[in-house]
Amino acid sequence: MKWPCCTLIAVGVVVGLTSLAGCGGRPPIPKRGVVEQDLGEWHFRRFQPVKDVEVWVEGNAAEGYTASYVRDQAEKTGHIEDDDLVNVFVTRFTADKGVLREMVKFARRLAADSGYQVDEGKVGGVRAVTITGNGEAWVMWPSKLHVIKVGGHNRQDVPGNIVAKYGDRYPSVLPNGVLEGPLPGEEPVETKPGEDEPYDPNNPRPDWDKYDKDKTDQKIKDAGKKQDDGEGEDDK
Repeated sequence: MKWPCCTLIAVGVVVGLTSLAGCGGRPPIPKRGVVEQDLGEWHFRRFQPVKDVEVWVEGNAAEGYTASYVRDQAEKTGHIEDDDLVNVFVTRFTADKGVLREMVKFARRLAADSGYQVDEGKVGGVRAVTITGNGEAWVMWPSKLHVIKVGGHNRQDVPGNIVAKYGDRYPSVLPNGVLEGPLPGEEPVETKPGEDEPYDPNNPRPDWDKYDKDKTDQKIKDAGKKQDDGEGEDDK
């Protein structure tokens, strides 16, 4: 039986959507880091690999990828302002170790600079830090093996739809409260009282995990009985 061409196309679309849904619906991570296609009203215009990366992790090699997007309407009119341009930087690391920590340190350094306002929250449904000031606006977050930065110069904000598209490919692993408190990896380890103190033979501390009150009381009674028996023998 021969199927009409339109029917085959329809079946192909259904199969494609079913396959996408079966794998959770999350688009794959781009091979070259950035999305080299239009994102809604934002038209992809340029790709460029870079060697210098902003977030540097000692012993963890990284490479960067950048993409530029232009607003559709501005491109049609031929009049493009800074607000009609969005840049994306994706840094790819060889390992996860230290990525979150160093990205948080980078954000805190900018927060310490009086020219920048750094906050944390959600943009386009992606948990990230927002960086504004000195004529710039950026949204930045860590993901597995990656750090993503979206924004541009002479902007007041960052388009949430572009952040959302990249967030689909690079889910954020940014925890709450990263701008204050210990850096990730420096959280204090909870210890039992006296656990970290050196052993003092003149003032030993009990091992509370193995402490048995009944056995201890019995040992005290036995020791007292032996002492009484010894004194009784001395009196004879």
